[in-house]
Amino acid sequence: MGTRTPAAHHPRLPWKRSVALVLLLVQLCYVQVASPCNILRCNSDFVAATFDLGSSGLGGGGAGPSGGAGPSGGAGPGWGAVNARYCGALRSYASCTARTARSCRGDLTYHAAAQGIQDLLEQHACPGAGPTARPRPPPPAPRPPAGDACVYEEGFPERGGRAPRYVHCGVFGDPHVRTFGDDFQSCAVRGAWPAIDNEYLYVQVTSSPVRGGANGRYTALTKVTVILKSWAPCTEQLLYTAELDNVPAAFADGSVSAGRGGRGGRGPLISSTDPGRHAAIHAAHIGTLVVVRQSGRSLGLSVRTPRAVARAFAPERDLQLCVWGCPPSQQLPPPAAAGRGAAAAAAHCSALLPVRDVYQQACVADLLASGELNASRAAVAALADARGMLGGEARLHLPPPRPAATPPPVPAEAGPLVGVALVRLGLLVLGVRAVL
Repeated sequence: MGTRTPAAHHPRLPWKRSVALVLLLVQLCYVQVASPCNILRCNSDFVAATFDLGSSGLGGGGAGPSGGAGPSGGAGPGWGAVNARYCGALRSYASCTARTARSCRGDLTYHAAAQGIQDLLEQHACPGAGPTARPRPPPPAPRPPAGDACVYEEGFPERGGRAPRYVHCGVFGDPHVRTFGDDFQSCAVRGAWPAIDNEYLYVQVTSSPVRGGANGRYTALTKVTVILKSWAPCTEQLLYTAELDNVPAAFADGSVSAGRGGRGGRGPLISSTDPGRHAAIHAAHIGTLVVVRQSGRSLGLSVRTPRAVARAFAPERDLQLCVWGCPPSQQLPPPAAAGRGAAAAAAHCSALLPVRDVYQQACVADLLASGELNASRAAVAALADARGMLGGEARLHLPPPRPAATPPPVPAEAGPLVGVALVRLGLLVLGVRAVL
C-alpha cells in the first residue's frame, strides 16, 4: 500500500506528532480500567473533536489523526482557522483534565495527558484564553418507534413496515476493500484512512509496512479505531481501538457494554469468540455490527449496517473507503496471472477458496506480495465474515476483474527518468506500486 504525495508540513503545526501523542495517551488507558479517574472520557472527547481536522481540515486527502498531513503549501488562508479550532480542542481538553485533578491524583494517564496538553499548547502557540471546542451535537432524533427506541429493527412501523436493507463492507489484507455498493478494490493506501464517517459511526483503518514482504512493498492493517457517537437515550460516545496482537474485547474505558439501551437494556456491547484476536461490536440502536479480527499478521474489518445509516453523512465527508473505495490514484490492478510463484499461489488459494472470486484473487495478491502462506488467512476470514453478514450466497461472491498482463521490460537507461515521472503522476507500471 502506498500513500498520497505528502503535503508540506508547517514547522509550527506538526499534526502527525501532535495527534499521535494524544492517541498514545488513549492507549495508556488499558492499565487504568479499574480506576475511578475520568481522564479516559477527556481523551475520547479530544480524539473525536480533532478527527475531522485530520481528514478534511488539513488539505490532505486521507489523513486521519495519525496519518494527517499539514496544510498544503505552508500557512495558507485555511491554516489559521484549522489551528484555531485545534487550539480550542486543546483548551477543552485542558479544562476537562483540570476537572478530574482530584480524582485522578496519582494516575499515570492523567499526568501524561496534563503534560502532553501543555506541550501541544506551546507547539501551536495557543492563547491561554479563547473559545473552546463545541461538543458535537447528536444527529437529529427520529420520532420514537413503536418498539424499543434503542433497537433499530423494532422501528419498522416508522418506515412503513419495511424491513431495513443491510449493506456490508470489508477491509482486509494488503488492503482490499469491498464497499457498501459491492465494488471491490485493492488499494495502495498507507497510514490512517477513514473507512466510515457518518452521523452515528466513525471507523478508521491504519495500514503499515510489514517486514519480510516481497521487495518491502507488502503492507497490512495494523490498527482499527471505532467511535460510536453519542445518541440519546441509547448510548454516550464510545471509543474502541484494536492493534496488531491486541484486539481487546472492551471499549477504551474498560467497559463491555454501555448506555441505557431502552427497556431491554440493550445498549452497545462487545463480545469475542477469540479474546485478544477477535471482537464484535454490537450497536443495536443503529442496527450495526462491527467485527475486528486478526488473521496472521494483519487485522481485518467487517461491517454490517442498514443502508440508511451508511448514507447518513454530510457531502463534505467525501473520503470513506467503505462508501466510495479508495481514490483512483490509489487503486491497484489485479495481480499478474503469470510470473514466478503465481501458479503456486493460485493453487494454494484455490484449495482454501474454491470459488473463483475477488476473495481468491485477493488471496493470491497477498501471497505474492508477502511471500508468506499465513497471508492467505486474511481473505479466508474476510469471506467468512461476509457470508455471515450477507446471510447467504446470493450476494457473497463477486467476479474478479481480469488480471493484468505481464508488461514489457523498461530499458535500464530509461529507468530513473521513467521512475521519477511515474511517482509524480501516481501511476502504477510494471506491477510495482508507486508509493506516494
